[in-house]
Amino acid sequence: MISENNLILDHQQTLNKIKRIAYEVYEQNFEEEEIIFAGIHDTGYVFAELLSIEFDKIAPIKSKLIKLVLDKVSPTQSDVEISENGIDFTNKVIIIADDVLSTGKTIAYSLRPFLKIPVKKIQVAVIVDRNLKSFPVEANFVGYELSTTVNQHIEVVLNKDRPLGIYLL
Repeated sequence: MISENNLILDHQQTLNKIKRIAYEVYEQNFEEEEIIFAGIHDTGYVFAELLSIEFDKIAPIKSKLIKLVLDKVSPTQSDVEISENGIDFTNKVIIIADDVLSTGKTIAYSLRPFLKIPVKKIQVAVIVDRNLKSFPVEANFVGYELSTTVNQHIEVVLNKDRPLGIYLL
């Protein structure tokens, strides 16, 4: 259950983390013509959307937002669906965005559609990195790093119905 006692980052702190990540993306990719923000469905996509809005405020670089949908429980059983067809990823920078990086499994499997294309660079952005890696996945852009136990859960609230925030459950 989410309560103020479980709050790690409040609304403004969460927005500040997203804004800082947008600046870091720009700093590392300032010479690019276009950046694609690929948010992993559900909260990862909302994070990518907020990140691309902040990025567009500061960078003269063209950006595109897409959604990646995959079965997070059984990622080997289904393909990764991309929300928009016909996008040319060739020689582009792709920022895979998710809310929490725990084991790295979701991000590892979300790379599948891009491994068949000669992209320029794939980077990973997350709001929270829990440091519980089972897969060789590291985030390039991290809002908040938090070592947790396997039994603990991180809830990232980014929807408009409730105040933004990050909670430890």
